Amino acid sequence: MPTAFITGATAGIGAAFARRLASDGFDLVLLARNGERLDASARDLSDRYGVRAETVVADLATDTGIEAAEKRVRDGVDLLVNNAGFGNNGTFLDVPVNAETTMLKVHCEAVLRLTHAALPGMLERGRGGVVNVSSVAAFATRGTYGASKAWVVSFSRGVAHDIAAKGRPNVRVMALCPGFVRTEFHERAGMDVQGIPEFLWLPQDKVVDTALRDLRRGADISVPGAQYKAIVALSRMVPQGLAGRLSSRAGRRYD
Repeated sequence: MPTAFITGATAGIGAAFARRLASDGFDLVLLARNGERLDASARDLSDRYGVRAETVVADLATDTGIEAAEKRVRDGVDLLVNNAGFGNNGTFLDVPVNAETTMLKVHCEAVLRLTHAALPGMLERGRGGVVNVSSVAAFATRGTYGASKAWVVSFSRGVAHDIAAKGRPNVRVMALCPGFVRTEFHERAGMDVQGIPEFLWLPQDKVVDTALRDLRRGADISVPGAQYKAIVALSRMVPQGLAGRLSSRAGRRYD
């Protein structure tokens, strides 16, 4: 059976990836910080789908956590989903600088190091995929969060092009850029999302379906939802200053 390694696997998009991939016959390696919750998720997925579900309890905000994840990834995985991430409660000067650098550790350094750990084995076998979960915030002005997600897009596209130049069409790297998805993310970040229109919310399973379809067809960026494809396209046409003023305010009310 192929094996998928998923970070941030116990909730939200990560949990949706785990369910879908288990139903597709993947064995799973699930990483999260909460060991009790992680074990419960692994047992449920194994019982429901008849797959093997390993767990790695690790905090990707630490070198020790990243090293533990790297070690397991180097043992061999067919699909890596770098999903772990979080938002901070407030705009740049309202957030302690150590919280901002921790965000960069999780969103950027961990993504870079795990991608680097996964790809040599995939290239040797001639198959495999990496999905780095970014956000439509990557195309907007959103402080450290948006900047870190923009880095994920640029990094993923660059690596995808490097692999294509090596003539390895069956090894793929893609940035996944969802918009608003109903998960624990906003509650944990203390964000007030009551004013977000219903049509902007995406179902978790639709995000995963779109991501896997786009990965199969060799896309280097996946933007789920027609509404978000239109928003991203429009953001490229609107003057940068106006786009920055609009995006810096949209959906950024904090409790």
